[in-house]
Amino acid sequence: MKQVLIDCDPGIDDALAIVLAHGSPALEIVGITTVGGNVPLERTTGNALALREYLGFPKIPVVPGCAGPLLRAPIDAADVHGHSGLGDARLPPPALPPSPGHAVDHIVDTLRGAPGEITLVAIGPLTNVALAVRREPRVVEWARELVILGGSWTRGNKTPAAEFNMAADPEAAAIVFAAGWTVTMIGLDVTRSALATGAVVDRMRTMGPLGADLLVPCVESYGMVTADEGPAVHDACAVAYLIDPSLVRVEPAVVEIETAGRLTSGMSVVDFDLAGRTPNALVGTSLDAPRFWELVLATYAEVAAGLRRTG
Repeated sequence: MKQVLIDCDPGIDDALAIVLAHGSPALEIVGITTVGGNVPLERTTGNALALREYLGFPKIPVVPGCAGPLLRAPIDAADVHGHSGLGDARLPPPALPPSPGHAVDHIVDTLRGAPGEITLVAIGPLTNVALAVRREPRVVEWARELVILGGSWTRGNKTPAAEFNMAADPEAAAIVFAAGWTVTMIGLDVTRSALATGAVVDRMRTMGPLGADLLVPCVESYGMVTADEGPAVHDACAVAYLIDPSLVRVEPAVVEIETAGRLTSGMSVVDFDLAGRTPNALVGTSLDAPRFWELVLATYAEVAAGLRRTG
């Protein structure tokens, strides 16, 4: 079983990713840290706490981190995720508070406590991870691996050049990619294939309270669902890769993050033609979407069954 520390900004697709990580027998969530991103930090943290209690893992620490980027004014995606961050999901408010401390310290301490054993998966802006690297550069050695959801080697979604998580804090992303580890980058070129179509949502409707309270209202408020199209569940792709790396084709590359461009700030500049240079990343280039959905929906069905038994 792979131990994972999830740094996130819930966010609809973060919620779908957390359900997947919780339900997979291949993964063990050892902690969740939050960052401001899709919505402000207070709401991303509250959403993580609500998901923790709804899904039934109340002893796993949830630790809030950075409210905004290193150098820039915050941006958010409330126009996509709704004011709450979870669209039309219907979750009870959390009864338990977050764990004390700060996410940056928690990342450092968790990786220090189990060197080489814990995978860090970052599915929000990289502010917490960058500050963890700055505070303790040995986290690069202590992490079993770093998998991020973000970037693109073609086009962005926040701007024509930049994906949202990179655009939200380009300076942090630049620090993370230059830190000396091999970053597995699951970006838009992969995630745009993970569409929650009508057939997917119909399967979710069969999943009792999990489907009715969380999955279906999240997906349907995230984008228009038709027979052949639907919103891309970006963050779940990074977690699915951790469960079964064969779902995503990755290729070695040198990745640098643009921080100065007037029109390209936050762009992930991906060079697959290494020309003798040492790669700093494995970049996702394609997704086996049918197998992805087989894994995701089967895992969701197991989570739904567990909620029925305990409900």
